[in-house]
Amino acid sequence: MIQTLIVSLSILALLLVVLEEKIHINKAKSTLFLGSLCWLIFYIYPDSGFDSHQITENLNENLLEIASLWLFLMSAMTFVAYLNGKGFISSLVQRVLPSQITERKLLIFLGLAAFLFSSLADNVTATLVSVAVITQLRISVRKQLKYAVLVVFAVNSGGVSLITGDVTTLMIFLADKVTILSLLQLILPAIAGVLTLALLLSSNMSELVVLNTEKKPIHAADKLIAVIFLLTIIATLTFNVLFNVPPVLTFLFGLSLMFLCGHFMHKPKTNPNVLNYIREIEFDTLLFFLGILLIVGALKVLHVLDDIALLYQYLPTSVANYLLGIASALIDNVPLTAAVLKANVNLTATEWLSMTYAVGVGGSLLVIGSAAGIIAMSKVKELNFMSYLRMSFRLLLAYSVGYWLTVFML
Repeated sequence: MIQTLIVSLSILALLLVVLEEKIHINKAKSTLFLGSLCWLIFYIYPDSGFDSHQITENLNENLLEIASLWLFLMSAMTFVAYLNGKGFISSLVQRVLPSQITERKLLIFLGLAAFLFSSLADNVTATLVSVAVITQLRISVRKQLKYAVLVVFAVNSGGVSLITGDVTTLMIFLADKVTILSLLQLILPAIAGVLTLALLLSSNMSELVVLNTEKKPIHAADKLIAVIFLLTIIATLTFNVLFNVPPVLTFLFGLSLMFLCGHFMHKPKTNPNVLNYIREIEFDTLLFFLGILLIVGALKVLHVLDDIALLYQYLPTSVANYLLGIASALIDNVPLTAAVLKANVNLTATEWLSMTYAVGVGGSLLVIGSAAGIIAMSKVKELNFMSYLRMSFRLLLAYSVGYWLTVFML
C-alpha cells in the first residue's frame, strides 16, 4: 500500500513538472511539497515496514547528499549573480564581439561562446546572455530561431565536461561514478556536436551583421571578483585531483574570499554589500532540486528504482544510455539522473561518462527538455514548442554525433 502511494505521488510530481507552463505552478513548489510528504508518510504510516530509527538513517543519508549539491550550487550561483548584476558578463561579451561579422561566423562564434560560458557558470546565465545578443540582431525571424536553437544545444553541451557547468554532471561526480580528469574527455565530442548543429543550421546564412559593441567600463572590484571566481574553479578541479578535496569545500572557501574582498571594497552608494547577492540567486531552482532528490530518495528506500536496471539488462549499455538521453527531453534530466544513480546500475567508468553526455545534452531535443530551452522560449518571441520541433531532426543528428563519438573515443 505505501509503495503504491509513494510511486503515485512521484508520478504526480513528474506530471506537475512537465505541465508547469500549462498549470502555472512553479515546479519548486510542487516537488518540495510532494517530496517532504513522501518522507512524512514513512514516519506516520503504520504499515510502512520501517521503524523510525531506520527511516531517520535513510533520511539523513539523503539529506547529506542533497546538502553537498545544494551548497556547491549556491556558492557558484552567488558568484554568477554578482557578476551578472554588475553587468560584467554582458560587458565582457561586447568586448569580445567584432563590430561586423557574417551570419555564419556569428552562428559558430555564438555557439562556441555559449558552450564555453556554460562550462564555467550555470546554464541559466549562459542562456540569458546569449539570448540577449540574439534579440539585438536585425535579422529575419527564421534566422533568429536558428541562433536560439543552437544556443540551447550549446549551453547544454557545455555543461557536461565540468562539474561547474551542469547539475547532472555534478550529481554523477558526487556519486563517485566519474572523475574530474575523465570528464574532460567529453569536451571534444561535445564541441563536435555543437559544430555539427551549427553546420546544419548555417544554410542561407551569408549576409553581414552589424553588432552593437559599445564598450561599457568594468570596475576594478568586479574584475577582482571575476578573478576569484576563475581561480576558485581552477582550485576546485586541481585540489580534487591532487588531494581529493570535496568541490563544495573549495567553492565555499572561494565564496568566503569573495565576501571578504567585497567587505573591504564596500562603498554604500556605488558597491552594495556583496552578501546581498545571495538573495539574487535562483532559489526556486535549488528548491526544485531539493524536492526532486527527496522524492528519489524515498523511491530508493522502497527499491522501486531497481527496475531501471532492467533497461541495461535487455539492451547494450551504449544503446540504453543513448535512449536515456532522448528520454531526458521528455522527463527532466535531474530526476532521471537521480533515479539511475539510486538504481545501483552496474556501469564501467567509460559507460558512466557516455551517460553523463546523454542526460546532459539529450534534453536539448525538445524546447521543454531543459532549463535553457524554457528560458530561450520566454525571451525569444517566435520560439515555441512547434517552431523548435521543426529543428528536431538536426538536433537529433547533432546529439547522435556527439554521443557516438563519445562512445567511440572512450
